[in-house]
Formats: sequence, C-alpha cells, structure tokens
Amino acid sequence: MSEQARLDLQRRQRLGMVEAIWGEHKTAAQIAPILVRLQASGEPALATRVDEAKAIAVAELLAADGATAALVPQLQHHPEARGLSLGDPLPPRPELGHVVVLSGGTSDLPVAAEAQLALHWHGIASELLLDVGVAGLHRLLNQLERLRPAKVLIACAGMEGALPTVLAGLMPQPVIGVPVSVGYGVSAGGQAALHGMLASCAPGLAVVNIDNGYGAAMAALRILSSGAAAAS
Repeated sequence: MSEQARLDLQRRQRLGMVEAIWGEHKTAAQIAPILVRLQASGEPALATRVDEAKAIAVAELLAADGATAALVPQLQHHPEARGLSLGDPLPPRPELGHVVVLSGGTSDLPVAAEAQLALHWHGIASELLLDVGVAGLHRLLNQLERLRPAKVLIACAGMEGALPTVLAGLMPQPVIGVPVSVGYGVSAGGQAALHGMLASCAPGLAVVNIDNGYGAAMAALRILSSGAAAAS
C-alpha cells in the first residue's frame, strides 16, 4: 500500500484534536495506509465521507496485506455518518460537558451524524435530537429543557436554515449552525441556508461551511476545551 500522505501527528498536542482523513476524494488505496499509520502512531484513525463500497475496498486492501490483515476486525464503517474508523476513539472526557446535535429534519441526519461521530472520536459526549425544524416550532419548544444542560448546541438545517437562529434566540449556550445541502430549487445546494445563517439576527451565532458536520464538531471541541482550561 502506498504511503504518500504527510500526516500531522502532533495536531492533538497542539490543538487538542486529531487529524481526520477527508475520504470522499481519496481512493481506498490512499485511505488504507493513512488509517494504519495513524493507529500505529497512537492516534485515533478516522476518515470522513466514506461510502460503503469504499469502506469494503479498504477492508479488502488491509486483509490482502499480511502486515495489516489482523487490523481488519478493528475497522468499522459508520454508515449514517459516512465515516470509517480503525481502532478506538479517545477516552471519554466528561469534565468537558456534553453537546447536543440538532437537525431540522431527518434529511439532515448524515451531517448531524458526522458531527456526533467526530465528537465521539474525541471523547466528547453528545446526543442527537432530530426533526425539530421550525416548520413545526412546537417540536423544538418542547425540547428546550432537554437542551439546557448542554455546553454547546450544533444545529444542522437545510431549506432556509432557520433553526440555528431560533436556537440562538432562545438558548444561552454557544450555537454552531451547519447549513445542509437539502431543499428545493433556490435552496441551491445549501447556499440559501448558508446565507440565511450568516445573515442571522441572533447575535453570536457561529456558522460553518455547507454540510461540514466535522468542522462544527471541532468548533465545539475548541469551545469546550477553552472553557475547561479557563476553569482550571
């Protein structure tokens, strides 16, 4: 297997987060050795945007190599999140608190699940709250008490992307908006949701790029880690 990538194995020491592999535009032959090298270096090994066919191809490559065949049982595909991992995540860090990941609808699940997987991989507890979009506002209002203990809220929404604005107007925690490429016509692959979130009238709403569940999770991790450092 080829070893072309230059890995950032000190990222966790610098930033508190591990390097994740962007899998969508990499081949299985590129992903497999990176996962192996990350795990061999003592770093959690996670690839994002990996579909089932590519995950199977990675497993076959590992199985065909005598030096890596024993790792195949540790390889796990996370279909909802479109992630591929090798080995174990970082140990739980309950002292940092937990995150709630919300979605406007079930169509936003892949992005929300990616955020939750990335948090889990860094030892951050989280829960998923689906289908609380503003088209039925009572669904969200009925869940506000459940949200209060969370340290950070990640809100994934397509269409006009209103959910993060509503949340940021109701809840005091940091809210991270994730525009999702779901919606008809002028939704334009998440552009309408992105522009709506960026133009939000709720002060302090943070917004990541379209479908960037992983980036939202890392923003939440920075917030949690900074809060813990300030409290110590």
